Amino acid sequence: MSLADEVRDVFCAEGALSRAAEQFQPRQGQTDMALAVARTIEQGGVLVVEAGTGVGKTFSYLVPALLSGEKVLLSTATKTLQDQLFGRDLPRLVQALGLPVRTALLKGRASYLCIHRMELARQDATLADRQAVRSLARIEEWAHVTRTGDLAELPGLDERSPVIPLVTSTRENCLGAQCPRFRACHVNHARREALASDVVVVNHHLFFADLAVRESGMAELLPTVRVAIFDEAHQLNETGVQFLGVQLGTGQLVDFARDVLGAGLQLARGMCDWQQVAAGVEQAARELRLTAGRTPTGARLRWDGEAPEQVAPRDWDAALDAVSRACDAALEALETVHEVAPDFLRLAERARTLAERADRFVRPCDPASVRWLDVGLQLRLVESPLDIAQAVRTRLLRLPAQGEGEAADPASGRAWIFTSATLGDDARLSWFTEPCGLQDAQVLRVGSPFDYAAQAGLYIPRDFPRPNEPTHSGRVAALAADAVRLLGGRTLVLTTTLRALRTIGDALQVRFGGTDDPEVLVQGQWPKRRLIERFREGSSAGGRGCVLVASASFWEGVDVPGDQLQLVVVDKLPFPPPGDPLVEARSRRLEAQGRSPFGDYHLPEAAVALKQGAGRLIRRESDRGVLVVCDPRLASMPYGRRLLSALPPMRRLEGAPAFQAALAELAATTASTTGLEPSESPG
Repeated sequence: MSLADEVRDVFCAEGALSRAAEQFQPRQGQTDMALAVARTIEQGGVLVVEAGTGVGKTFSYLVPALLSGEKVLLSTATKTLQDQLFGRDLPRLVQALGLPVRTALLKGRASYLCIHRMELARQDATLADRQAVRSLARIEEWAHVTRTGDLAELPGLDERSPVIPLVTSTRENCLGAQCPRFRACHVNHARREALASDVVVVNHHLFFADLAVRESGMAELLPTVRVAIFDEAHQLNETGVQFLGVQLGTGQLVDFARDVLGAGLQLARGMCDWQQVAAGVEQAARELRLTAGRTPTGARLRWDGEAPEQVAPRDWDAALDAVSRACDAALEALETVHEVAPDFLRLAERARTLAERADRFVRPCDPASVRWLDVGLQLRLVESPLDIAQAVRTRLLRLPAQGEGEAADPASGRAWIFTSATLGDDARLSWFTEPCGLQDAQVLRVGSPFDYAAQAGLYIPRDFPRPNEPTHSGRVAALAADAVRLLGGRTLVLTTTLRALRTIGDALQVRFGGTDDPEVLVQGQWPKRRLIERFREGSSAGGRGCVLVASASFWEGVDVPGDQLQLVVVDKLPFPPPGDPLVEARSRRLEAQGRSPFGDYHLPEAAVALKQGAGRLIRRESDRGVLVVCDPRLASMPYGRRLLSALPPMRRLEGAPAFQAALAELAATTASTTGLEPSESPG
């Protein structure tokens, strides 16, 4: 029996999948995708699949991958999704299929406890904060019982805790085989598990970190894999460019200075003036940060010439020279004690690398890349490729680079599968395939099984101010507030800028300040995971309903099925920020090719982002809701038709009365299941 036949049997009404998934029903789209994945695994090659929400794409790629008997690499976008795939989806399916499959989870170094650095942290004189001391004590207690060392297993540990960098390693500070706790190293244990397993679950950050530096363990793992599957593949390009470029940050310099001081005082006290060495690096980092002056936090400064815009070239050169000299001085001190402990060898390597990067940023930018300066509490110097196309073709698929006539290396018949709910707005999914170098891939688009016309309505208020007018955010807040009052919460407001986030969030918090009012959650006030958990809880168990105002990463990956989310409000069309240096560089490249930056880049970007945001609303067959796009350009501009065609086929709500009627129907339906009056707050 062929793999395709085995897969078809699993997805039939009485197949094994019916035992793995509750309320399973055969779906043609899910089966079609699974069969396409099976054919690619059997024949080798590249398959790109856009699978709409509700298709069940996870099982569509897992079933043929598990049945194939091949060694499989699964990569997903975040550590949260990675944990879900490894801890929930894979075990259920392996059990249902009755396969003797060994699975492993592999994350980056920053996810695992480093026992050696934890022991050093106990003696860290800078650990004066009482909360940090308590967190370290909890980690030390947990260290005695954990098998994996994965910090995600430690309940209640805030992912933003300042203790985490002190008890985890990086590529720069890991001592490798010279570490006194090497035999107990959790990172190495996880890598050994991965090499010995049939299915390995990683994340995109880890994958591209290895592609850039060949150090995360994938260099050994990838050659043993015949099937590689990338879920949430729409994030691949932006994730990849982070790692395939070069970065130098003042945060890196401060961390280096702290590690030099800590190691010097603990392991070689009196052999050098470690406080002076560390102070020199910190001072250089501080002077580099000051070159940006009062530039607003969050800005990206163009860097087309000798120095970034708004920065005096003379001050910039002097600051980079000071960084280089401070790192050289640290290197000279570290080389005098390199035989005392292996820690100093790695610190010397870090000093050398930081100095080299400072020198590199004095020289002109690579013509195929773009530079910019990220301004925040720290300063980050970035040189990045415009996309990952060349790296994917030459280093992953082992195909000739664009324009080369050499025959492709068959890469030993490997199967590469890339999938997501949103990969573009045209038949070839060019938004994804072009920057990822996958123009020659087989493409499959599988539509969602949801009845969007019955389940969801789309409202575009026509009398709204244009998005660049100062009254726009206030009008968005007023519309959302009226709906929130009627629905008792159950609303997600997605903004395209942090300024709009603050304006709308503040207005709603003023409007709903009573103890019985819906609770207003605003991105930034809590960690993302906690915000989503509270929003999902909503008015259940007697609590208050919620409205969540968020931007950026909340446009995707937020899954709130059921009645707790019935309204999604988008403040304006999510075009790429026009002043962003990476956006400008990509636009210039298209112009040089005789193409339209707006039609071939800005519009597809907006279509995909809008589709992602709209995808938060309907997550299962029983969901009902309304999407509001508070941007009249969607209805009035010619390009609006292309953006509308990218959205799910929701019914159009023409005019405010139709919108109010749809909200009233949602409120009445919710009230009938909760026992509340439509306008009654669940608090």
